Amino acid sequence: MIRKLLASTSILATLGATALNANTFPEVEDLTLGFIKLTDMAPLAIAYERGYFEDEGLFVTLEAQANWKVLLDGVIDGNLHGAHMLAGQPLAATIGFGTEAHIVTPFVMDLNGNATTVSNEVWDMMRPAIPADADGKPVHPISAEALRPAIEVFADQGRPFNMGMVFPVSTHNFELRYWLAAGGIHPGFYSTDNISGQIGAEAQLSVTPPPQMPATLEAGTISGYSVGEPWNQQAVAMGIGVPVITDLDIFPMRAEKVLGLRADFVEENPNTVRALTRALIRATIWLDADDNANREEAVQIISRPTYVGADPDVLRNSMTGTFEYEQGDIRSVPDFNVFSRYYANYPFTSDAVWYLTQMRRWGQISDAQTDDWYAEVAQSVFLSDLFMDAAQSLVDDGFAPSEMFPFGSDGYRDAVDHAIDGVLFDGRTPNAYIDSLPIGLKGAQVVVGTEVQG
Repeated sequence: MIRKLLASTSILATLGATALNANTFPEVEDLTLGFIKLTDMAPLAIAYERGYFEDEGLFVTLEAQANWKVLLDGVIDGNLHGAHMLAGQPLAATIGFGTEAHIVTPFVMDLNGNATTVSNEVWDMMRPAIPADADGKPVHPISAEALRPAIEVFADQGRPFNMGMVFPVSTHNFELRYWLAAGGIHPGFYSTDNISGQIGAEAQLSVTPPPQMPATLEAGTISGYSVGEPWNQQAVAMGIGVPVITDLDIFPMRAEKVLGLRADFVEENPNTVRALTRALIRATIWLDADDNANREEAVQIISRPTYVGADPDVLRNSMTGTFEYEQGDIRSVPDFNVFSRYYANYPFTSDAVWYLTQMRRWGQISDAQTDDWYAEVAQSVFLSDLFMDAAQSLVDDGFAPSEMFPFGSDGYRDAVDHAIDGVLFDGRTPNAYIDSLPIGLKGAQVVVGTEVQG
């Protein structure tokens, strides 16, 4: 499954040797960028609407895509110059899981932004197992243990317990799996012969495109899903489901979406990539400026049919720092969507490593790899040097203060234990982390047929 990596150092060396001069023009001025109709495509819309692309000499066309596979294929075949992409997609493509191509990113679009929603039927089964506060409202975060009664009822009735996620290497798949496993529910393995991800699963996860999630839930095809906004809040507005947990409670503050580009495009067009990164950084700064003071304007922009095309009232819930669980249960979640705070745009090596550990945990990476392998793959895809070059130029031009960017970082976040299961994650020691997780592959284990061996 895993092919020999393209030498990441060759890309970085080429780019380093190319003096990216602020006085040079982009090699490619006319760009087509793809996106999926989610609120976190906002940096693209804002960079377009506020003229940041044009400031950089870029003439950009933004095109909505039907699903994540179509979007990835568009970047690979050159119909799209780049795209709003799941953070796991460039990594998976580079190691050859699914479609094989060397995809890279110099820019993270946002942190957080997802939730898991269940149907009203499932919520009614979960609710008795969830503690209540003094006002009778559910105490959050809600453990997936509360899902056990529903799974057992479905099993007794001979019904599969189906849940949707947006793509096999999406944040949503890994977050949903993380939450289920932390609650003692097995989400299933992948193998080289069976890429359904349902080997040994108690909850069967499958792909549903984000905008189709609410309708699929309403039809009863799935009983829950993990997706970005506005599709959780849409279920609340429709009265068909209840969000039970956000990714802030599962594993917060990781890269969510990225700007995905072909490695050869980056190598051949360094000034274009730099200009694109500069424009997007400016857009994210605007989105988070003055304690989210611009979010209402952003909601009005992305509500247009050409962008997300959702009701502004639905978009507003998460974009302006609140989140609605049961109808009327609105809570403050100021960091639900983070676009520039907390060094959000910097492509941390450790974030990439976390995604790779989850691919290994569930069998998408079929065989054990060394700690060095994880670092090398991560650094061949998450191109922090390119980001910092663009950031420094914005500081030099007076568009941003230097403290907005992690100058001097080695690419690793501090080790953290703030996930829902309390397990410590240190990106420098990925194998120790994998082995510490109670459910999932460990050491040299592999999935053969329906069994874990080793």
